[in-house]
Amino acid sequence: MAEGKRRILVTGANGFIGQNLVVRLNELHGYSVLTFVKGDDAADLPKLLAQADVVIHLAGENRPVNETAFTTVNVELTTALCEAIRQEHTNSGRSIRLLLASSTQALQNNPYGKSKWAAEQALHHLANETGNPCVIFRLPGVFGKWCKPNYNSVVATFCHNIARGIPININDEATLLRLVYIDDVVAAFIKAIETTQAGCVQATVEPEYQLTLGELARQIQAFSDSISSLTTDRVGTGLIRALYATYISYLPTEKFVYPLPQYADERGVFVEMLKTQDSGQFSYFTSHPGVTRGGHYHHSKSEKFLVIKGEAHFRFRHLLTNEFVEIKTNGTKPQVVDTIPGWSHDITNVGKEEMVVMIWANEIFIRHEPDTVASKV
Repeated sequence: MAEGKRRILVTGANGFIGQNLVVRLNELHGYSVLTFVKGDDAADLPKLLAQADVVIHLAGENRPVNETAFTTVNVELTTALCEAIRQEHTNSGRSIRLLLASSTQALQNNPYGKSKWAAEQALHHLANETGNPCVIFRLPGVFGKWCKPNYNSVVATFCHNIARGIPININDEATLLRLVYIDDVVAAFIKAIETTQAGCVQATVEPEYQLTLGELARQIQAFSDSISSLTTDRVGTGLIRALYATYISYLPTEKFVYPLPQYADERGVFVEMLKTQDSGQFSYFTSHPGVTRGGHYHHSKSEKFLVIKGEAHFRFRHLLTNEFVEIKTNGTKPQVVDTIPGWSHDITNVGKEEMVVMIWANEIFIRHEPDTVASKV
């Protein structure tokens, strides 16, 4: 193992949470990762623990074919892990921090919940007997990339099916979901690795989101619909950001690309790329040499033009004072040119090649209310 690195043993490393966690730990410079996966022999745990500083215990069953697997994996494997840590403590006097991925169902009277409760008790016994630091995470539903659809995550199932046009089934739209996002789970585990608190404690993942089954379905459908409407949701923060990242991770490869409508005439082409709900839209246009576009003004709309290829000559005229302004820019020197409400403006391709211009407008173009009035500069 690399000198100075924390050695992290991850059980269930091939599972949904495990894969995300191992990738993240390997990105960081302070950790080296050991793994224990389905099919490995519990008898190998002492040898692995002798090399580990921290164990993150993710291995578990939640939808087995036979309910006895709840006991075999969730209880007996956890107990064997605790016993191996206890022996390591006895032999070397060394504590090995143990993190357990439990479930909010640990308090419910069902086979899965009972097995998670029993796993938690194994950690409490270990901590009480040896002082070994243990951290229990009672996780609600976890969602994010690489989660298996049609298994135990409704988010994964909805994302997978809607991305492929497969119908989804909803028994009760009002069913309330409690969810945490995989990146936040991973961050909480890594934070707990460095926590020095002794004994057995419970930890939480924040933020936790709540929404109904119906709200979830409508939101994911909206992501799918945005391809045809070109209008994106507010995907930059919070739950919508996390759900959007999850949804697009389930896109089939043939949907990694999609066409845009193109409006062409003798001047060139105009293409709308992306529309937002409250921050305008992104487009681009091309112009042939000598072509002038524009020749209008806006009352409230403003735009930002970025010439990314060719040479442009912008002209502005104030509607009241007739003040006149000229600006020249080209694709070799990135500059934004703003259009200002109350100023008539146009743009001419003064170069010898096709001109390509990117545009951001602060509002979505509405054909029957364009806020665009023809006016020569």
